Amino acid sequence: MSTLFDIPLHRLEGQDATLAEYRGKVMLIVNVASQCGLTPQYAGLEKLFEQYEDRGLVVLGFPCNDFGAQEPGSEADIADFCQRNYGVRFPMFEKVEVNREARHPLYRELIQAQPQARQAEGSTFGDKLAQHGLSPKNPSDVMWNFEKFLVGRDGQVIARFAPDVKPDDPALVAAIEAALA
Repeated sequence: MSTLFDIPLHRLEGQDATLAEYRGKVMLIVNVASQCGLTPQYAGLEKLFEQYEDRGLVVLGFPCNDFGAQEPGSEADIADFCQRNYGVRFPMFEKVEVNREARHPLYRELIQAQPQARQAEGSTFGDKLAQHGLSPKNPSDVMWNFEKFLVGRDGQVIARFAPDVKPDDPALVAAIEAALA
């Protein structure tokens, strides 16, 4: 039986990897972008990582250029941007496609396990995307950059949070703390 832990990945620096090295940890998997209105979430994601790393949380960043071409840079550009602007220490992986026909197998599994994202309280984010003709094609598609999938220590997808759910949102923090308990 294949699991999230078995899916072949590549680190931002190009080395082969899998999520198996994070078995036993709680993972927050996020599709990220350097030129997005939500890019400042990098700071909050790094803060979450630093705050909960000792308890077993790892934040995993997956750059993605699917939304408004907001991640146009090379892997080296992305690494430099994240380090220079946000001091990112959490693991980063090569650019992936999350919604296109060539959807990365990791995202295929994540979406299948959690087809709907929890919205931020009072969110109008989906409405704003719709106004600009940017709604996802399918209801289960990733809405935009910075959608978050919370995966338990056993590799099971626990929850999915919409892009405008900030890293310090009480619902996300509560879900992380419950997964770490």
